[in-house]
Amino acid sequence: MTIGAAPLRRAATPWWWADLATIAAAASLVVVAGLWVHGGGAADLATGGWTAVTAAGRLAGLLAADLMLLQVLLLARIPLVERAFGQDRLARWHRWTGFTSFNLMVVHIPLVTLGYAGPAHLNAFAELWDLVVSYPGMLLAAAGTAALVLVTVTSLRVARRRLRYESWHLLHLYAYLGVGLALPHQLWTGADFIGSAAARAYWWTLYAVAAGAVLVCRIGLPLWRSGFHALRVGEVRAEGPGLTSVYLRGRALDRLPVRAGQFFLWRFLDGPGWSRAHPYSLSGPPREGLLRITVKDLGDGSARVATLRPGTRVLIEGPYGRLTGESYRGGPVTMLACGVGVTPLLALLWDLPYAAGEATLVYRARTDADLAFREELAWLARHRGVRIVPLLGRRAAGSWLPRNRAGTSLDAVVPGVAHHHVFVCGPSEWMDAVQHEARRAGVADERLHTERFEW
Repeated sequence: MTIGAAPLRRAATPWWWADLATIAAAASLVVVAGLWVHGGGAADLATGGWTAVTAAGRLAGLLAADLMLLQVLLLARIPLVERAFGQDRLARWHRWTGFTSFNLMVVHIPLVTLGYAGPAHLNAFAELWDLVVSYPGMLLAAAGTAALVLVTVTSLRVARRRLRYESWHLLHLYAYLGVGLALPHQLWTGADFIGSAAARAYWWTLYAVAAGAVLVCRIGLPLWRSGFHALRVGEVRAEGPGLTSVYLRGRALDRLPVRAGQFFLWRFLDGPGWSRAHPYSLSGPPREGLLRITVKDLGDGSARVATLRPGTRVLIEGPYGRLTGESYRGGPVTMLACGVGVTPLLALLWDLPYAAGEATLVYRARTDADLAFREELAWLARHRGVRIVPLLGRRAAGSWLPRNRAGTSLDAVVPGVAHHHVFVCGPSEWMDAVQHEARRAGVADERLHTERFEW
């Protein structure tokens, strides 16, 4: 970054957008239940017997389909949704809707099968086979279900820890295939779809919105931005052990709607593997004609960043994330960073309009050699009065502090922190410990800003 250069300013996200999106998502489930009732589902349930079993299976399937499409919208990277909720909250909701829709689908299949087989006194497995091979769209649904099982199993934490990021990301794309194959049978054979014009209008509209959001936000917008801004690698610079900064230049970057603290998905067109995107935060505020990211070699393909050559073309997807100063209106600010988590917080230190002496950076690292951006931090300390607090050494078990400071309160490290805006970025377990300590120190949730960059 050019030390002392002015960052770009961006408009704030409308405050009401998050509430509107939440209401719309909840309303979709109410609409589905209402259409099921209108189609006779409640009456069938009250009838009892196998008719009730089928009705319950239909409702489970309809709710599963609605949640699948909501999950697609959560995956669609809609800019206003990303800015309103942030990646960590969207990731939690994505997991919740994913596992809930999968569980409802698992309930839907046996209930509908038993509901069909019971009155005819047929073997349930024989009936399931007949449904799959005889009914329109059911073979596609079976293939889609298999893809969704694969995605769900590999989304379990124990499985994710064993997978490289690139492998997990490729497998996760099968979610689109699974949803696309699993849902058409509802259009062709579903009683709630065929028998109601209102239901057909609702489902077709939801399918079109979900598909359109993916095509526009995941494919069209990234391609347009990459082509228009024509980003290329300008310079590659080592910042510390295994830490590399990439300076990127492009056209009309002042029109790129990015804020300090956000991240992009990056694809460097430098040879094999270019198609696999990696999420990297800006490590400096966006400036006219210049962006910077800083990447730590974590062995998941990030090592290649250090070998990039000036002039390499870059494709971007984003910006994403809510770890920004959008809600900051002045006053004391504390940044708590661990390892490479310092990158978005450094960008915010450059960007936020705090007064001289109002900012503190608590920088957690294993050794003194692991502290990066010394020149910039020294400039911020000298010219903007930023207080730098390094916390060095091996981390104490279950703590956010090194062993030599174990038991120290956050208020002792940063006096008066309860009245500060607090920004936190680092490994997930460390962030959990910091958030717990910040709340214990009296930091209100609306002043505690975090975002988890997990896959």
